[in-house]
Amino acid sequence: MAALPSLRQLSYLVTLSETLHFTEAARRSFVTQSTLSGGIMELERLLGGVLVERDRQNVRLTPLGEQVVARARVLLADAQDLMRLSREMSEPLTGDLHLGIIPTIAPFILSQLLDEVHKQLPKIQLHLHEAQSEKIVEKLEHGNLDMVVLALPFDTRSLKVAEISKENLFLVYNRVDQNAANASSLDDLDLSRLMLLEEGHCLRDHALSACPIGERKNDHRLKASSLPTLVEMVSANLGFTLLPEISVHTNMIKADAHLAVKPVTAGPSRTLALITRKSTPLQSEFDVLLQILQKIMQNLH
Repeated sequence: MAALPSLRQLSYLVTLSETLHFTEAARRSFVTQSTLSGGIMELERLLGGVLVERDRQNVRLTPLGEQVVARARVLLADAQDLMRLSREMSEPLTGDLHLGIIPTIAPFILSQLLDEVHKQLPKIQLHLHEAQSEKIVEKLEHGNLDMVVLALPFDTRSLKVAEISKENLFLVYNRVDQNAANASSLDDLDLSRLMLLEEGHCLRDHALSACPIGERKNDHRLKASSLPTLVEMVSANLGFTLLPEISVHTNMIKADAHLAVKPVTAGPSRTLALITRKSTPLQSEFDVLLQILQKIMQNLH
């Protein structure tokens, strides 16, 4: 059988693709630059093609290199799962668990989640990572996270998806906004005053899916970097917004006397889901965490 690339060689290439700098890639890989360069050159020899273009100023992947990196990430993630499988067989429900959560879910469940994990999974060390959907799904695919909590619809590729709960988006408006106060459906609203999170947040996409408006890229009033900022904008009567049900029952909304909340007919909704790789060895942890999250969401609603 022909010689095969090693996981170490593939990891060198993946790290170089992230840094595009040999010295930094070597530092992150805990090897010398010559060792990393030699490993990548041997990988190119084995594969029979150039993976990296090098000159004095730039490092870039070739088209072949980009394809190899994409496949290498999957192989490396599977290898990590394989390493954890033996631990899981001998000592289930122990060790580190890296969980990614999107910003429009994390603030509303973290306290209860940490308490329940401590009670039901006392030997698990939970590490939380908050980021937008695309970023945490990418980290999950690369093996940097074990599971993620996000909101659907979202492209989950070929990952394993389990539904936590469904929730509607509620209309949040300033009490002096008579148009919003009298509206019973999205059709009754002045959508030029709809304010949303900035691009990259799936909540923005979920809201827009039900609203017949364009992106309005030149209208900065429609964008906020976080939910608290968005709520402040509504409190200042700059417009109204659509927020998930788990957020409207919090002090962020209730403590502000300027704000009012109500459901809208045929409004947008989202589905919260727990997602992992199909090759995960942490099936027991996945099942327990899913039950914890489902219970938390049931209580919040």
